Amino acid sequence: MIGCDAAIARDAAAPKWPDTPLARSQALALLQTLNADLLSHDSATLTLEHWCGAHHMASPARVMAQQVRGDDKPLPPELRTQLAINASEPVKYRHVQLKCGDHVLSEADNWYLPNRLTAAMNHQLDNSDVPFGKVVQPLHFRRKTLSADLLWSPLPAGWELHRAQTRPTSGALVIPHFVLQHRALLFAGDGRPFSALVETYTDQVLAF
Repeated sequence: MIGCDAAIARDAAAPKWPDTPLARSQALALLQTLNADLLSHDSATLTLEHWCGAHHMASPARVMAQQVRGDDKPLPPELRTQLAINASEPVKYRHVQLKCGDHVLSEADNWYLPNRLTAAMNHQLDNSDVPFGKVVQPLHFRRKTLSADLLWSPLPAGWELHRAQTRPTSGALVIPHFVLQHRALLFAGDGRPFSALVETYTDQVLAF
């Protein structure tokens, strides 16, 4: 029953876009703009706050990290290689939903190295809903994107050659829950990586 209720709540909050060629083109342009903004900034949290504010999605436009507890995931082997750590290096996992107002804009899987953070940072990560990027700002970190993938394209492949596929319908545009995914590493000012991220952005980035 809980799963059913969650599905109903998600559907009720889904963005309402008409299924027209213009709306599909606009949705694609917005996703590409958000993707470019994320790729050009080190902090996804601050980028989402700017996005939320620019589109009047909440006032104030402040992103909070709602932790999802009890859902530990092991660090994927390829990310362990990217972090250049051995099997004995302590790794902590943090799963959060990044929310701006009532909108869950993304879900983030974050594996980080507590030995490369300060005691105060580790305490804050364990005991607060402050986004990771804000907690570790004093490290003057930089971000290296490993991959950036659109999980959904509003326009079908080859639409420019087969325009009949994008004729208007009388219904709403069906947008999947997850639309964009980034995989990235965070590096401290000394050049050492301290975090591996998988950030999956939701349909709520279009809910305005």
